[in-house]
Amino acid sequence: MTWEPVVPPPGGGPSLDWPRPPVHPFARPPGTVIHDLASRLRRLPPSCGPVRLIGVDGHAGSGKSTFAGHLADTLGGAPVLRLDDIASHDELFDWTGRLLSEVITPLGHGETAHYAVYDWHARRFGPSRALPPAPVILLEGVGAGRRALRPHLARLLWMELPPEESWARGRSRDGAELREFWEGWVAAEQRHFAEDPSRPFADLLVRQCQKGYAITKGPAGTVGPDREITHGDDPSAMC
Repeated sequence: MTWEPVVPPPGGGPSLDWPRPPVHPFARPPGTVIHDLASRLRRLPPSCGPVRLIGVDGHAGSGKSTFAGHLADTLGGAPVLRLDDIASHDELFDWTGRLLSEVITPLGHGETAHYAVYDWHARRFGPSRALPPAPVILLEGVGAGRRALRPHLARLLWMELPPEESWARGRSRDGAELREFWEGWVAAEQRHFAEDPSRPFADLLVRQCQKGYAITKGPAGTVGPDREITHGDDPSAMC
């Protein structure tokens, strides 16, 4: 089967409203949980030079972009490197080498990274964007927890939403115009996670609730630096 993406941002799922997908209707401003998480992330030891690099991974449509935006705001404006800007039509998932050379290596040396940003409408890379070292940088998108990146992450967060539900959210959001793209995207994402899964290595699982988020210990079992996060903002704890 051959397929031709239209104007997708693959890390967060396709969207006609690119560059950023709309906020999910159940999303709420972050509560105490996300503030607690931000406080803990600030206290972690650096993982990539002077940077605490935090991966936010999950299936397309799982709410990664919305959550990363809330977390970045809570961190006082932490930079967010979105894998939508790194991937391209020709390299939906085969962008590891560029990310390592253009971003991870310079940050690891305490230097400003420069990476070309892909234009999904023009189908070409645009001008280079600077990413100076910061205390915390969020790496958000499908594949943020891949094996080549995990050694450089201070923590890996996984958006805990089943793939079928995530993809259904994305399809509903984008409508019939991108139906063909979604067919191709789902197959590509399934191949990627079959070969290079992220969830088994997640330190924390993030579930979007009707009010805020619930965060629990992930399969990797690393939380720190002092105690687990096992509570949520929704008093009913129903997500």
